[in-house]
Amino acid sequence: MSASGGTKAIIAALAANLAIAVAKFVAFLFTASSSMLAESIHSVADSGNQALLLIGGKRAQRERTKEHPFGYGRERYFYAFVVAVVLFTIGSAFSIYEGIHKLSSHEPLNNLGWAVGVLVFAIIAESFSFRTAIKESNAVRGNQGWVAFIRRSKSPELPVIVLEDLGALLGLIFALFGVSMAAITGNPVWDAIGTLMIGVLLGIIAIVLAIETKSLLLGEGAAPEVEEQIRAALENAPEVTRVIHMRTLHLGPEELLVAAKIAVAHDDTAAEVARGIDEAEQRIRAAVPIARVIYLEPDLDRAAV
Repeated sequence: MSASGGTKAIIAALAANLAIAVAKFVAFLFTASSSMLAESIHSVADSGNQALLLIGGKRAQRERTKEHPFGYGRERYFYAFVVAVVLFTIGSAFSIYEGIHKLSSHEPLNNLGWAVGVLVFAIIAESFSFRTAIKESNAVRGNQGWVAFIRRSKSPELPVIVLEDLGALLGLIFALFGVSMAAITGNPVWDAIGTLMIGVLLGIIAIVLAIETKSLLLGEGAAPEVEEQIRAALENAPEVTRVIHMRTLHLGPEELLVAAKIAVAHDDTAAEVARGIDEAEQRIRAAVPIARVIYLEPDLDRAAV
């Protein structure tokens, strides 16, 4: 995985979640808090998700084969989609189930000081992970706002980690709210409400991730500004009259396929057309280095005839 793939952010999140998961499970054993159990499962699910992202990044580096002539770059999109499914089924569904169960059972809570202490520790640890994700994202998102970055990023790892870490921090705050209110009022229903809030939050994040990664799996073209760079590189050549039409497709976050029909002069020889195509490909790769697979079809500019 390239540096832009967010490996550093993934490893930071994985380390934080493993430590936090252990602490939360210990707190759950002492308190019997449903919020703590939901948060424990949440951290375990997040740890598994980060492992999946690392696996996807590794598998995407495999060499192309006859069966997969364009390589395995989209494996990163597939594993990011699996992350969304895991977050929804394990994190969200379990938390909502546990919250509903606690609403009906009214089981008493014990040693809530453990829960508060662990949650404060988890918030601090998760904040460091979130800070790393923000720092890595800022290095690649440019002038885009956060919503645009999540929606338009072709590299799925950083948006996934940013949303996961944000969800983890908010989930911890919800759990702290539920446990604290249960301790203040003596009513365990507040703990169940905190658990339900965590489940709904995880469900929303999972749906957002599923929508965005599904779009990448189906195949997204280059960003409009990137397509303009490619078009300019083509039309700045003396051998190319204009670009008749063009299609782009991301084969992976750092690999772009470009297919275009270009208009050439009607009196150009075959040798001149071939030379012009070779030079056009070089200009495209100079302007957009991730354009690694290029197919150019010469044609006459019939609109000008």
